[in-house]
Amino acid sequence: MKLVDLRSDTVTQPTPEMRAAMASAEVGDDVMGEDPTVNRLEALAAEKMGKEAGLFVASGTMGNLVAVLTHCNRGDEMILGNLSHTFLFEAGGSAALGGVHAYVLPNQPDGSLALQDIAAAFRADDPHYPVSRLLVLENTHNRCGGTVLGPDYLSQVGDLVRKLGLHLHIDGARIFNAAAALGLPVQALTREADSITFCLSKGLCAPVGSVLCGSREFIARARRIRKQLGGGMRQAGVLAAAGIVALETMTGRLVEDHRRACQLAQGLREVPGLIVENPVPATNMVFAHLSDAVPLDGGTVVQRMAAEGVKIGLAGERRFRMVTHYWVDDEGVEQAVEAMRKVLQ
Repeated sequence: MKLVDLRSDTVTQPTPEMRAAMASAEVGDDVMGEDPTVNRLEALAAEKMGKEAGLFVASGTMGNLVAVLTHCNRGDEMILGNLSHTFLFEAGGSAALGGVHAYVLPNQPDGSLALQDIAAAFRADDPHYPVSRLLVLENTHNRCGGTVLGPDYLSQVGDLVRKLGLHLHIDGARIFNAAAALGLPVQALTREADSITFCLSKGLCAPVGSVLCGSREFIARARRIRKQLGGGMRQAGVLAAAGIVALETMTGRLVEDHRRACQLAQGLREVPGLIVENPVPATNMVFAHLSDAVPLDGGTVVQRMAAEGVKIGLAGERRFRMVTHYWVDDEGVEQAVEAMRKVLQ
């Protein structure tokens, strides 16, 4: 039986070209700045993002944490969404390790933060309050359904943060998905940001790593923070090599994943007992939940789907997330739809 893994695009395995590049990578000591493959990846990433410099980190969580700790002092405040990955799924690292306070605003259905909410959250210069230092946005937005923040909104945010004196960090784990969905160069979505983290190991299929990009001065400070967090790696070129292949060969095909997400959503809409929440997915994520008529709980559905060779993510007691990626083809989408039909019949 063919396995179709829709739990996340983090399950992607490196392509044959990546494995070959890793095996032949030229390496050196990256902590000493002497790994040529890491240096090439960081330069390429910065160029793609329209920034001066890049920093290779072990994960998106590390990249976001390094960014927050570089922008903020202890006791400062960052403004972010209540459904953001940084707030929900990064183990409270900014508070635990940086002493950074979170001011949480409600995410809008499209993943944005309302401009008036951001302005209202900005603290007055009063010793009773923490110092408002940073705004964090997420693009695409995971918990809002893989939604996309477009350039018009980001331009308005850029004007606002400059007026308020805030820094702007974008958690762009799937920023290339956002660019693909809009048919725009990724720089159209990054130009307002002081820093951005993007992931190599989701839809781009590299095995490990993210890159944090910003100004040269910012990245120089971030490099020290990365070291403090234990993130300095030595012959990391074997990992960076896959990241280079990802940036050079994988970004242009993300529209295929989006097409298959639409195909999946359309098929699942025809399954009795399942309610698809985003029938026209913005990118590569499909969210659905069980109707009241279905007597099963979500965990049971996940288990029975796995028995049919299809793995899906549980996103609530009776809610699911399914993510398309390079290793899910058209037949895999059809298999997933038929498995759900069988499980719920």
